[in-house]
Amino acid sequence: MTSLTLIRRIAARPSIVFEALSTEAGVAAWWGPHDLPVVSAHVDARIGGGYRVRFRTLDGGEHEAHGEFLDVSPPTRLMMTWAYSFGGEPEEDGRTSFIEFKLRAIDGGSELTFIQSRLRNEMSQASHKAGWEGALDKLVAQLGPAPG
Repeated sequence: MTSLTLIRRIAARPSIVFEALSTEAGVAAWWGPHDLPVVSAHVDARIGGGYRVRFRTLDGGEHEAHGEFLDVSPPTRLMMTWAYSFGGEPEEDGRTSFIEFKLRAIDGGSELTFIQSRLRNEMSQASHKAGWEGALDKLVAQLGPAPG
């Protein structure tokens, strides 16, 4: 199994970024790779609560991810499981991985560290990296890049 770590600097304080990570409106605005839209987002950001996010794909199809919140510690940490309801990365079919968002205050905003662990292999890691880079870039575009 392998993991993925991505870091972004965002021109918003951690509480604002945390809201974008943990609310339906926030998630709907930026989740999904690159220019792919979120079709629906349901988020119950509490320990034991769940989420379900559906994305449209480039070919007009859809895929959906869901999971359970394992840690909700505003404004510094959010941890959840990640699995595909349908569609998504074939390497991960029927599997569950873990996602962690860590936030820390920096001059001019926040540093966001994204970690996805327990991915099946390097092929899955590369696919998830491309998707999450696009999504996190949308988040940075929405809230602004932090200096430095």
